[in-house]
Amino acid sequence: MADWIALDRLLTTAQPGRDIGVCDGVAVDHAGFRLRVLAWRDAFSTAEGRDWALYFDDTVAFAAALFGAWHAGKRVFLAADNLPATLQALQPQVSGFAGDLSADYQPLQATAVADDAPLEPLDERACELCVFTSGSTGQPSAISKRLDQLAREVDALQAAFGAQLDGAQVHGTVSHQHIYGLLFRVLWPLAAGRAIQPRRFFHEDLVGALAGTDTVLVATPAHLKRLPEQLDWASLHGRLRAVFSSGGPLPEDAARQVRQWLGVAPTEVYGSSETGGIAWRRWDTDAPPWQPLPGVQWRIEEDCLAVASPHLETSDWWRTQDRVQALAEGRFRLLGRADRIVKIEERRVSLDALERALREDPEVEDARVLVLQGQREQLAAVVVPADPALARAGDSARRALGQRLGTRLAQGHDAVTRPRRWRLVESLPINAQGKVTQAALVALFQPLLPVPVWDCREEAAATLRMMLDPALRAFQGHFPQAAILPGVAQLDWAVRFGRQAFVLPTGFQRMDAVKFQRVARPGDELTLQLQWDAERGVLTFRYTSVHGVHASGRVVFADAH
Repeated sequence: MADWIALDRLLTTAQPGRDIGVCDGVAVDHAGFRLRVLAWRDAFSTAEGRDWALYFDDTVAFAAALFGAWHAGKRVFLAADNLPATLQALQPQVSGFAGDLSADYQPLQATAVADDAPLEPLDERACELCVFTSGSTGQPSAISKRLDQLAREVDALQAAFGAQLDGAQVHGTVSHQHIYGLLFRVLWPLAAGRAIQPRRFFHEDLVGALAGTDTVLVATPAHLKRLPEQLDWASLHGRLRAVFSSGGPLPEDAARQVRQWLGVAPTEVYGSSETGGIAWRRWDTDAPPWQPLPGVQWRIEEDCLAVASPHLETSDWWRTQDRVQALAEGRFRLLGRADRIVKIEERRVSLDALERALREDPEVEDARVLVLQGQREQLAAVVVPADPALARAGDSARRALGQRLGTRLAQGHDAVTRPRRWRLVESLPINAQGKVTQAALVALFQPLLPVPVWDCREEAAATLRMMLDPALRAFQGHFPQAAILPGVAQLDWAVRFGRQAFVLPTGFQRMDAVKFQRVARPGDELTLQLQWDAERGVLTFRYTSVHGVHASGRVVFADAH
């Protein structure tokens, strides 16, 4: 069992036999880590300016540069990624960069230190770190965190979970460049003496790394809800001490699967860059309530959770945008967000910021961005083109505009945080009050027609088959208890597919002999038989399936002879 060392005194004295972790495939002990920190301290001490941005692929290399910068009196900015737009936005705010960046940014280099040297304790309130996140306006803003805030949060994590983790190695799928990874994969292991292992991206690598020794897994819901069943998860039973999940909600099915396959109930931690850690829950039962971390106070303000803790910049109460319900024994349940900051694959995304970026494009008149629910949540954009003709153009022209807009957004947003689906419209859909509703936007992404499989297309007869997808717009609200295909949709489809098969007149006159004999439900496969009598202007239709005849009738067009 390694001794606990406060972060401000982590490097003041030698700690023989204390492991730090693995850096670029090489084991690093405390003495070796001190030399790396000293090298970075010397490099930063001779560099001009107070504010420096760090981006490292390796976690231990990052930790050495971070403590070296703090010991040199620098304030550190964490680049969330190395996208060109991210680094360009950082440039005016910092004096320089250090880490794994292209030569264009002239990153600072640390030279090896031959001899050990004393290091004074850090001033917890003087050491600062800035992380970037989207605020209520959607504009990326720097959140300043002092070392005393980070250290108190590490203390709280140790008080809540430390007893079960002694002697375990720390593995993770999350980046140390973000606050969750910084705390769980860097600062907490350093203070507790738990060896830091390289970040693992693939499940296959993760199983091999976790097996054979006592380990801790720091992951996100995105990884935990995609565990491949065929891997040997049983080899981890008894050696995996804990699984932590944070950065977004962990689905109940995923939590249950982790408990079953990995042999340990996942611990979910809730918080934000602004607030630090707030609460936790362990999924040893379904839908467990949240309980505050040690030292965190909470209350309800205007239906939203407000917190006060040593993890905040001041002692004032901070009101979140998370709606909350109070439960017994000081616990609570979260009820969803009250603002337009959403999380996609554990990445915070401002819908307002995406809409603003789209509206700034000269090809866009207006835009709305929304989240489409499903097996995987997706971002989608409804765009009013500056050129109205594009909304009526063919598929290739419309697709090309969506691709151009996606490429422009890529300068500041990675693939996860950009819209995946696009709709071009002449105007945004509004209700009777003149407001754009979420339901109307979602309806634009629900297919209007099923995908046809044509078995026969002749001059006067056609036959096609269609699978009734539950996502079809026709099923929405008809009926909530048990969805059935409306008769009006069947009439509409008969005419639409009739126009694809034949050259029909534009005018409508009447319907004859229309019968609805059997309901059609999601999942049914219908066969639609069409006959066109051009001389009489009559389109005859008949829907059938393995269940029998569903509907039949005739549509007469107005300009018939």
